[in-house]
Amino acid sequence: MTATREQTPDPSLQGTDYNFSIKQALTGAQMLFVAFGALVLVPLLTGLDPSVALFTAGLGTLIFQIVTRGQVPVFLASSFAFIAPIIYGVQTWGMAATTGGLAAAGLLYVVLSFAIRAFGSGFLHKLLPPVVVGPVIMVIGLSLAPVAVNMATGLAGDTQIMPRNTALLLAAIALGTTMLTAILGRGIMRIVPILVGVAAGYIAALVIGAITGESLISTAAIADAPWFDVPNFVAPEFNLAAILFILPVAIAPAIEHFGDILAISNVTKRDYMEKPGIQNTMLGDGLATAAAGLLGGPPNTTYSEVTGAVTLTRAFNPAIMTWAALFAIALSFVGKLSGALSTIPMPVMGGIMILLFGMVTVVGLSVLSKLGDALSEARNMVIISTVLIIGLGGLTLQFGEGFTLAGIGLSGVAGLVLNLILPKQRD
Repeated sequence: MTATREQTPDPSLQGTDYNFSIKQALTGAQMLFVAFGALVLVPLLTGLDPSVALFTAGLGTLIFQIVTRGQVPVFLASSFAFIAPIIYGVQTWGMAATTGGLAAAGLLYVVLSFAIRAFGSGFLHKLLPPVVVGPVIMVIGLSLAPVAVNMATGLAGDTQIMPRNTALLLAAIALGTTMLTAILGRGIMRIVPILVGVAAGYIAALVIGAITGESLISTAAIADAPWFDVPNFVAPEFNLAAILFILPVAIAPAIEHFGDILAISNVTKRDYMEKPGIQNTMLGDGLATAAAGLLGGPPNTTYSEVTGAVTLTRAFNPAIMTWAALFAIALSFVGKLSGALSTIPMPVMGGIMILLFGMVTVVGLSVLSKLGDALSEARNMVIISTVLIIGLGGLTLQFGEGFTLAGIGLSGVAGLVLNLILPKQRD
């Protein structure tokens, strides 16, 4: 579909209509296509199973639709904010304990939803103002910089998996294509730059391999994978250290949720903050994330890519997202798809990561910009500088045996505490 913003919305795609419609189903498939690149990117970068991510994205979207009574046309899938803590958590406590921490992050959203019912939405902004949230988001992006550079240069641990120059060339092609698509793309192409960048890098790897005789892509995983395969679900373990490390990371996506709901409200000209209410959308998001963690998938968040597609196509019917969710669940059982995703060369993913992690940092900067002239006040500068250095400097606090607080988690706690205890600036 290539409808412009000025065109009249298609009546069959407005309102909430769950009657079977081929047009609705095809539009739902298009929404999944828009979300697909970012959806599978998070598990590919963190070691989670892409098939589980597809399943939990579909399941999470259905849970959200049930909680909000099918009133909001959004699609939930893998959150980029949790990439760094997942990578660190898997290395430190293992996959099961990390997914347990992710499930706990979802339960934090649930708690926040009930707090919003009790105190109103304003309390969250008072507890977590831009001076706390902005630098924490910046830490999330900047802490991943070495990971992106190592992958872009073909370095996996201490092993060089392919010649450095070849790896850099693949990373540059993927990165450049993603940039140009995001800047110059029109219509649906402009909201799938990641998918286009990965495809360009993959094709480049095939061409370079054919020219040089190097084996840059192994198709054995595709040949060996069955057509039908059950996703590799992971049973969670609840480790207190892992939970307390991951919980502060949930602060940023929780506040981002407000912006996402406002964005889709502006697109559809309906006030979802009032009906079904931000407390219910937050509850749906939290239950979806908790369910994903319990099954071994990445936390969910409302996808701005899909909101962009809704803006472009004027497809406002929330039932379309139900179709997208059903397609995601169906694809999660296609083993060949998981096998194909596993063949993407690491430098291609590294090139995409350079852009994405930098963009996360820029989001943190944009949050700080809301302070305006207050950014230069001594109190705000003290909080921001402390959060950044603690988060990026590797400071670790040990509490008893087996429990540490470090990195993103420690910087988030530090920002929260400093904002509560430091006196206000004198006039």
